[in-house]
Amino acid sequence: MKRKTFSMIVTRVEFGLAVFLFIAASLLNWGSSFAESAVADQLEAQQIVMPKSTDNPDEDQKVTKFFEDNAGAMMSTAVQAEMYANHFIGFHLSKLPTYSQATTASRSADAALAKFPTIQKYIDDAKKSSDLVDTVFRGTILKGALLTAYAFGTLGNIAGIAALVALVAGAFMLLLSIFGLNHARHVPEDATI
Repeated sequence: MKRKTFSMIVTRVEFGLAVFLFIAASLLNWGSSFAESAVADQLEAQQIVMPKSTDNPDEDQKVTKFFEDNAGAMMSTAVQAEMYANHFIGFHLSKLPTYSQATTASRSADAALAKFPTIQKYIDDAKKSSDLVDTVFRGTILKGALLTAYAFGTLGNIAGIAALVALVAGAFMLLLSIFGLNHARHVPEDATI
């Protein structure tokens, strides 16, 4: 094979890879921007205000500082969602029974109430256990939703990093194709590989 032909093939492949990487960088950047915007829009719509503390005396100092620094701010970032879910809601849910335990207790209280529907103790127990199920359910669902926002935001951050890497790699491949084109022009017509 002629060396000039081989150089032109390699140059075209490099150029094609550069175009592919630029398109990938563009799409990854769009995905990153979309994720950041969607997470912020969805979190801000909930109007959750970051508390000053989690009330957990045993938490890490970094957690304490994070809540102090974000106190009073409207939740709008994936990191805020993760911290609130794991350290605020998570701490308070840790003091309650699990959803499974709460529903089992509620079913028992309802069964006792069915046997003794007029006795106030059983009415109160059924109401208390029903309220506990509601509290645990709401806390668990909110925690899960916030952690989903965190995951989505994290994927957006990863897409942003990948976009930057693809852009740099695309620029590198474009430079290689320019050097390859210049090299192919200077290769003697009769040179072979």
